[in-house]
Amino acid sequence: MSLSAGEFDYIRSLVEQQAGIALESGKEYLVESRLNPLALQEGFPSLQHLIADLKSSSLAGLHRKVVQAMTTNETSFFRDVRPFEVLKTHVLPELLARAATNLALNFWCAAASTGQEPYSVAMLLREAIPTQLARRNIRLIASDLSTEVLARALQGRYSQLEVNRGLPANLLVKYFQEDGNEWQIKADIRRMVEFREMNLTEPWCTLPPLDVIFMRNVLIYFNLETRRGIFVKVRQVLKPGGFLFLGSSETTINLDAGFEPVPADRSACYRFRPD
Repeated sequence: MSLSAGEFDYIRSLVEQQAGIALESGKEYLVESRLNPLALQEGFPSLQHLIADLKSSSLAGLHRKVVQAMTTNETSFFRDVRPFEVLKTHVLPELLARAATNLALNFWCAAASTGQEPYSVAMLLREAIPTQLARRNIRLIASDLSTEVLARALQGRYSQLEVNRGLPANLLVKYFQEDGNEWQIKADIRRMVEFREMNLTEPWCTLPPLDVIFMRNVLIYFNLETRRGIFVKVRQVLKPGGFLFLGSSETTINLDAGFEPVPADRSACYRFRPD
């Protein structure tokens, strides 16, 4: 049975209120494809019964599961390549030179999904500045709204298909161990990443002053007002001169004047320039 207009509007309102994600008209198919399995898993005979239960009860765990099911968790190792090249060849050398007397460097991967992005950053740091890691206090924080994907990220286990997507063969051999039909990233790389549950549209948990933020391919799901609010909060945690990486279709231009594009082709990298 297809969703009624009222049922779709309820889910759309719930997701926008709880996660800031704007579902456009015509996305009924997306709601059905993502929530039908959840309805069966939770013991409801249909999606319509699940929605009726949501409407009749106060916000609780089931509402949270629905919101998490509606979030997009598309990711891959070294996704889009170019941002990681810019991090290695442009951003890291500048940060190391600038912080010659400050041994702390802090990174944050927001909307980290199942962990491929923060683990990519961790491997890049191991490859690019191996001698610096022992001498510096480097923190790599990763966060996501979904507790389900965070649980997977903590395990660091990936299928053959997932490691085939963007992960160079030499890094697979060097930093992963085969375990049955899966590959698990080695413990020393897993220990580099601190995973946290975090909703970008709600008050943020305590973060250290950050040098680099990866917030890629998440703002596209928010409306303009929500994006502007998130940029305000980014400016509160990013160090002056720090770097913000966005997705290729995302930008700070005309949304927040506190950032300037870094002249690096196709990187969607911005430098924080406070007034």
